[in-house]
Amino acid sequence: MSNLTLYTYWRSSASHRVRIALGYKGLAYDPIYVNLLEGEQRRDEYKATNPMGYLPCLVVGGVKYVESTAILELLEELHPDPPLLPKKAEDRARVRALVQIVNAGIQPLQNLVVLDRLGEDKDARLAWLRHFITRGLGAWEALASRFQQETGHAGPFAYGASFTSADALLIPQLYAARRYGIDLSAYPTILRVDAATRDLPFVAAADPDAQPDAKP
Repeated sequence: MSNLTLYTYWRSSASHRVRIALGYKGLAYDPIYVNLLEGEQRRDEYKATNPMGYLPCLVVGGVKYVESTAILELLEELHPDPPLLPKKAEDRARVRALVQIVNAGIQPLQNLVVLDRLGEDKDARLAWLRHFITRGLGAWEALASRFQQETGHAGPFAYGASFTSADALLIPQLYAARRYGIDLSAYPTILRVDAATRDLPFVAAADPDAQPDAKP
């Protein structure tokens, strides 16, 4: 048994980013699978874990922690090596800005609770998803490019030569973008990050399609 337990679902992008961070830091965990399509996240026993009914939840020594970016920050403080954030405060602020474009500006608009409010029209849902993912990735590309010009950090990762939490947030969003048929050719910085990260062992292990609860 590990000291860490992760409530997760294979296609939950928030769970995906935490799986990446755990793998990057070499931390083993015991998974508990929560099926979002079957509504298990809305059941009382899970909402006692997270009152919002969202994944993931990371249990550390019996204590439950929710909200994926807060979990990444916790992991960074408990297990600082290898780091997910740069040393300089200014660089950390830039990485966190890239994190928040995904965390606040793209991913929440893909949540099932949002899509359910749109109704059952699959074409309307797809148009919604493509609009907000494209809008957010365009902003991410522009900001990452600006940071590169300001700092001289040329990659290959989202912010310079080291993997950071900005990469951990972007990778799941790219999985979703491809799932919804979005053309990524207009985003050279994003494609550079994709090429630099896709074959990393901890990234491959966290991929949705590699999870034991993945559905064909």
